[in-house]
Amino acid sequence: MDAKPYHHGDLRQALIQAGLEATRLGGPDALRLRDLARALGVSANAVYRHFEHRDALLDAVAAEILASLAREMRMREAGQFAHDRAIQRLRSVGLAYIAFARREPGWFSVAFFGAGRDGLLATPPAPPYAALTEALDDLVREGVLSSERRSGAQWLCWSAVHGFAGLVLHGPLRHCAAPEVDRLAERTVDAIIAGVMGTVRRADARRADRGMPDAPVQRSASEPAMP
Repeated sequence: MDAKPYHHGDLRQALIQAGLEATRLGGPDALRLRDLARALGVSANAVYRHFEHRDALLDAVAAEILASLAREMRMREAGQFAHDRAIQRLRSVGLAYIAFARREPGWFSVAFFGAGRDGLLATPPAPPYAALTEALDDLVREGVLSSERRSGAQWLCWSAVHGFAGLVLHGPLRHCAAPEVDRLAERTVDAIIAGVMGTVRRADARRADRGMPDAPVQRSASEPAMP
């Protein structure tokens, strides 16, 4: 590749863009400073003037990925009424998170499983976390969710969609057909929303109220067996 001149300030963004391209398919392990320098036609020393070490560039790439994920999570359909719109917003946030992980597994791994991600996600709050908390706060403003049930709900929601994404990328759901994963993703998001809002009760509690015995656990033919 021909060398390209970069003025001060341009190389940093070029390195981030090159890092995004490298990690999109290869994940965090595909980010190598010397390879990026060679591809951009600059010296290794020029790279180190902008990023002291590999993890610093990985943090910058992850920040771009998190911002992109948050933009997708904020895209939503409006319902006819305010409370419908608020619920749809939260639903779209959850489904968009899972869809991003499925579509961009390399970037998802960089954002959440690369070195140093704990600090990046904690301070300041990551854009996806902000998108989720905004959607939950919207439910409170519309009177759909009580302040009491709102407390800590972001961790329940994030745990559900993040865990589901992990099962799809690295667990037994990775072998499922896409339509089945779509269906299970919707069920997961709908179930956690219903649970957070308190609109469902445990099935065994309902059965006990009716004096019925516990129902046997059944698994559909398409459901993957646990390892």
